[in-house]
Amino acid sequence: MYIIVIGGGKVGYYLSFALLSKGHEVLIIEREAGKCKAIAEDLGSVVMHGDGAEVRTLEDAGAGRADLLIAVTRRDEVNLVACQVAKHKFGVRRTIARVSNPKDEALFKMLGIDVTVSSTSLILEQIEERLPRHSLAHLFGLEEGGLELVEVNIEKESPSVGKKISDMSLPAGSLICLVISAKKGPKVPASNSIIEAGDHLIAVTKTENEDALKATLTG
Repeated sequence: MYIIVIGGGKVGYYLSFALLSKGHEVLIIEREAGKCKAIAEDLGSVVMHGDGAEVRTLEDAGAGRADLLIAVTRRDEVNLVACQVAKHKFGVRRTIARVSNPKDEALFKMLGIDVTVSSTSLILEQIEERLPRHSLAHLFGLEEGGLELVEVNIEKESPSVGKKISDMSLPAGSLICLVISAKKGPKVPASNSIIEAGDHLIAVTKTENEDALKATLTG
């Protein structure tokens, strides 16, 4: 297959290396001249200097004969536009886009991007699938600091339901880092964020304060 990769950062570089090793024809489009030079030194003449979201650049890259376009820059808007132009202007059959902000995934899919890849969503899916549904589950420990990263599941009868984080007396050394809501998805909470039934909280706490954190959040 002829595959165009938009973005020559680490993701684009290693992806292209893997695709080349499997015998595919690959062209990387990268905006930064320095990166283009480094890629050319390592992989050969498989890189083009230009903006992968521009029609002229994709035309020069031979997008009309491409089987697949993969946009993996750090900017969601660039990845979206590149895939849109490739699909609707040049008739590329399949497009794949990296999505940095999980909130953008629905927009990408609505606008016809065939596959979206969000590292944040993938990690959260692994947390959801692999962790047992106890009220408090260990993720991993930070031995040197005496800290634990834990997931806390909030049931409808939990005393924290309906409360703002700022109104709860969390144990010393405890911090709620992430709230995963079935309705709203993942978010980094603010002090005025309200805990809801069904939320999954990712928190850091001192090892000796795990029981106190559990009691505060789940009763």
